[in-house]
Amino acid sequence: MEKQYLIDDFKAGEAWRLFKIVGEFVEGTDTLHDIGPAVSIFGSARTSPEDPIYKKTEEIAELFAKNNFAVITGGGGGIMEAANKGAARANGVSIGLNILLPFEQTPNKYSNVNLNFKYFFIRKVMFVKYASAYIIMPGGFGTLDELFEAVTLIQTKRIKPLPVILVGSDYWSGLVDWIKLRLVEEKKISPDDIEIFQVLDHPEEILKAVQKYVIL
Repeated sequence: MEKQYLIDDFKAGEAWRLFKIVGEFVEGTDTLHDIGPAVSIFGSARTSPEDPIYKKTEEIAELFAKNNFAVITGGGGGIMEAANKGAARANGVSIGLNILLPFEQTPNKYSNVNLNFKYFFIRKVMFVKYASAYIIMPGGFGTLDELFEAVTLIQTKRIKPLPVILVGSDYWSGLVDWIKLRLVEEKKISPDDIEIFQVLDHPEEILKAVQKYVIL
């Protein structure tokens, strides 16, 4: 596999690498342009199938697929696998946007539309461009990155508003409290910015929250 420090590796005279970047954009757009309404589901790659969160993710994805939403994930294990599995079980469109990494890079077997990316930023564009909603399950740095990427794009009006739903009040309450205590009270963000996302727990209410914003 090629060395991983792809951004640092740009050097003078290597503009040819831009063609690879354009190629990933073209392949992603050609593959996903007609998938219809979709939800992007994020969460930890380290979540085991025995974890209740894995089971809940399966349930959420299956529910969306049964209601004519495609399901988009990062294509790997853990929460991503659970979401693809739930969508596939409902015979829905189950999309995996895999990133090539030295670890946690094996695509799961439950996606029926697969793309592989070298560049995180291209992959992130695909998550945003083709999603009608962001569903954020418990996760780590990568999950937080996707969460705040979407929130920032909505806050700065670079994309149209879409539902951003944090699943699991017990998991996310500390982060939400910190945002209110520090960011809002210290005027680092506007009070209205806290309305960009919501915290929900039950699959049916998550589906209804998305359906309010999406015309199928």
